[in-house]
Amino acid sequence: MKIDYRSFNLELRETFTVSYGSRNFQPTLIVCLSDGEFTGYGEAAATSYYGVSVDKMQYSLQQIEEIIRENIQKYPEELWETTFPYLKDNLFAQAALDIAMHDLHAKRNGLPLYKQWGLELKNLPKSNYTIGIDSVERMVQKMKAFPWPLYKIKLGTKEDVRIIQELRKHTDSVFRVDANASWGLDDALYNIEELKDLNVEFIEQPLNPKDTEAMKILYKESALPLIADESCILEQDIENCAEYFHGVNIKLSKCGGLTPALRMIKKARDLGLKTMVGCMTESSVGISAIAHLTPMLDYVDMDGALLLKSDIADGIKVFADKIYFPERNGTGAILLN
Repeated sequence: MKIDYRSFNLELRETFTVSYGSRNFQPTLIVCLSDGEFTGYGEAAATSYYGVSVDKMQYSLQQIEEIIRENIQKYPEELWETTFPYLKDNLFAQAALDIAMHDLHAKRNGLPLYKQWGLELKNLPKSNYTIGIDSVERMVQKMKAFPWPLYKIKLGTKEDVRIIQELRKHTDSVFRVDANASWGLDDALYNIEELKDLNVEFIEQPLNPKDTEAMKILYKESALPLIADESCILEQDIENCAEYFHGVNIKLSKCGGLTPALRMIKKARDLGLKTMVGCMTESSVGISAIAHLTPMLDYVDMDGALLLKSDIADGIKVFADKIYFPERNGTGAILLN
């Protein structure tokens, strides 16, 4: 068994801004897990918002390389359970390892990952394309430069309603609004009332995750569906979210990879919640892993690689009207350099 680490500082097409900051580059870690015949690739993007760095992820994995080596022939779920006690405080590292292991395992069996799971590529949701916070003029320019049927609009300003009203003048595309926990209850009630007739599909994470009582009020009064993001990180969050959200957005890096994500999707569906998987700003290694979950999803946000100036990998391709799966086993992702 051999495990390699490749770190990259991914350059974005343009400055990307959300309610809690801006960036032009995205650090990311690629884990390459080899059994001597096949190599699986996994990815987790570093984020200061969650206190995660590439160095921390790599260090955490280096401490358990012997454990990984001893369990390399097991199923991905078994390796996840074995390594979780050591990586429970660094779930981003756990995610990169788990994705690599799923990729490796499916390659061993000569199958694309979705077939390994017994899924078919039917009725797949379309991915949105994200427009970060900017001046209205720049946001309009970004939409015109990247025509798309479904946009996620990042909000968190004092002019959020006006922004959507102005953007609506320039496109008939569906909007998904992501407030990134930046609204208060009064703001959310007002904004949603104003946005409900502007072809907005749902509101993602309107309030701070700690404002559970306010979320219960908003859940009862909202004219638009509410999707949890920052409120839905771990498996145990699914049941709590059922009380005050209509759906959940699951992030592989946050929850610890594909193994817990599969359980979270099943739990959410059992509770009648809409299911969504979102991405970080990441390469086609991470995006390709997400794509294999789409047969189980109502919504998907997998535009991370589209936001990059250049990709470091080749794999799943996201188009406006479809998702293209290459004829490769595993996740279908390969590194380009």
